[in-house]
Amino acid sequence: MSDVKEAVRSRYAGVARQLAVLQPDTNAGCCQADGPDCGCSGSYSADELKEIGLSESVSLGCGNPTMLAKLEPGQVVLDLGSGAGLDVLLSARRVAPGGHAYGVDMTDEMLSLANTNMGKAGIANATFLKGSIDKIPLPDSSVDVVISNCVINLAEDKAAVINEAFRVLRPGGLLAVADMVELETLDPDLKRRLDSWAGCISGTIPIEEYRAALLAAGFADPDFQIHATQTMPDIDGKVGSAYIRARKPAAV
Repeated sequence: MSDVKEAVRSRYAGVARQLAVLQPDTNAGCCQADGPDCGCSGSYSADELKEIGLSESVSLGCGNPTMLAKLEPGQVVLDLGSGAGLDVLLSARRVAPGGHAYGVDMTDEMLSLANTNMGKAGIANATFLKGSIDKIPLPDSSVDVVISNCVINLAEDKAAVINEAFRVLRPGGLLAVADMVELETLDPDLKRRLDSWAGCISGTIPIEEYRAALLAAGFADPDFQIHATQTMPDIDGKVGSAYIRARKPAAV
């Protein structure tokens, strides 16, 4: 395991233990660690959260990809880096009846927490898989929608992740993710810091680089909407929370 991947795994293993045991309502994720202006706070329906018995503090994200995806009954959806399971469980309710929601995560502690949350929510049409988002443990053309929440920026090889998302999507399928992007060039020293990478800052890339990776994978008409920005005190550069959508062509 690379140094970056281990830094990410270690951080989120600790967050999972904190959420599950020490402080169930703590604010400890990407969005929460960096403040409500990151773009997550208030983006989830209180009624939906109540139905699954969770709060948005477990999202660890920078937006609400389930809202972006406009899921429908009967669809199969996959969440890349599913963490404590919030977006998977919300998706599972939206695609019922007849649909299924998958989550993939590399962190044992998060998978355990997600399965616990699924049991408490009483949801039967969801599955959490152990794996890396650059090697998704699902077959080709097996899902209708791929979502993700502040996770792709954590990957060392974002092109590999995007290629995998394209592979598992059925023709005409949708990629709908919330992610952090680099809006102004970050200080080179910051880009090398593992703690900042695991904190959803150092691993960000410019929108045009992100767009190029989507087009190279085969996605059509990628769309980016910045909905929050963030600067770091005494550090050059700026990052932002973006909603990103792209579709796999119907004929590929």
